[in-house]
Amino acid sequence: MNMKREKSSLHFSEASKWIPGGVNSPVRAFKAVGTEPLFIQKAAGPYLYDVDGNRYLDFIGSWGPAILGHSHPEVVKALKEAAGKGVSFGMSSPVETELARLVCNLIPGAEMVRFVNSGTEAAMTAIRLARAFTGRDKIIKFTGCYHGHSDGLLVKAGSGSATFGLPDSPGVPLDYTRNTISLPYNNLPTLEDVFTREKVAGVIIEPVAGNMGVVIPGQEFLRSLRRLCTDKGTVLIFDEVMTGFRIHEKGAQGYFGVEADLICLGKVIGGGLPVGAVAGKQEIMNRLAPLGNVYQAGTLSGNPLAMTAGLKTLRVFLREKVMDKIDSLSQSLKQGLRSLKEGFPSISFNVIGGMFTLFFTPHTPQNFAEVQRCDLEKFGRFFRFMLEARILLPPSQFEACFLSAAHTENHIAEYLNQARNFLNL
Repeated sequence: MNMKREKSSLHFSEASKWIPGGVNSPVRAFKAVGTEPLFIQKAAGPYLYDVDGNRYLDFIGSWGPAILGHSHPEVVKALKEAAGKGVSFGMSSPVETELARLVCNLIPGAEMVRFVNSGTEAAMTAIRLARAFTGRDKIIKFTGCYHGHSDGLLVKAGSGSATFGLPDSPGVPLDYTRNTISLPYNNLPTLEDVFTREKVAGVIIEPVAGNMGVVIPGQEFLRSLRRLCTDKGTVLIFDEVMTGFRIHEKGAQGYFGVEADLICLGKVIGGGLPVGAVAGKQEIMNRLAPLGNVYQAGTLSGNPLAMTAGLKTLRVFLREKVMDKIDSLSQSLKQGLRSLKEGFPSISFNVIGGMFTLFFTPHTPQNFAEVQRCDLEKFGRFFRFMLEARILLPPSQFEACFLSAAHTENHIAEYLNQARNFLNL
């Protein structure tokens, strides 16, 4: 299949003169998969259209927000009406309260919510609250879980052992990360050992990891984490920026039956516009200014466009029982991938709700170290093959794919058929 890319290439060349790397977020550069980035002209339903006129079946979904598909007509209409009244007030508006009420009614443990502008801000605020509430400094995170690019969270561990923070990026002082402990995901003994030695303010975790590909926690891992945090007076933070409204109507807490103290949200609750939120128990949330002494602010926080898009998205999501449809697609995908693995044992996969990853390794990964054993060169060839077949996947083995209400059983079959074609090469 001959795919035109001339205009995208020209756009990339021009962008590279003015924007570092030609992109405003590193994963868009497509470096990990050995090709140049796409430049998108428009999006509708399950499809993206690039500047060269190519149409792609999209399994990125703007990295999660497009739960209804792209440019849902009700969301677009609501945004047009809201924009006509003003794109930003810098003041409070009723739609903030409407969305806050809906989020608190849907998410377990969310008694109050503070809207911010990104998942990075949400995680940063949750960490600050945990430290203020407990009077402690130490934070536990898990290697391969991404919580935004704030300085104190850009930390990873060396091969499967607890490591006190070495910064993951130049420009992050050691002092910013020395209180961050990074542990292997799904490893309960290591977690228990740290709790015997350290007074921990908070534990932040992706309850289903999506930033090392989709990695699902073991059956007792989250329950044991909850127990440890309760026993030690530690604040448990679920980073549900990715899993919120993606695996269950009540998020990962609803799916696993484990309740966190603070929850970070984003993506879906902005309907495609920049948004984030930290929600949780009232006694912790009351520490935020102006009620308490934990400072957090944002001129565009709760802006009317993002609130309107998020509110409309969630209302359609609930009214149309979108999670039921996605669960049905998810089961079809899981069945197809299981069949695929029977013929090609060198692959593995995880599917949960509207999130999935095909791994190029025979054993389903349980943590980041195991994901790193994937055949990344083969994944790069797979990505380019699917791109030529007009199927767009995240350009990294370490990212999640997403299903939406705009996908159909035929789209799942198309993905599976092309994956089989690649593996047969």
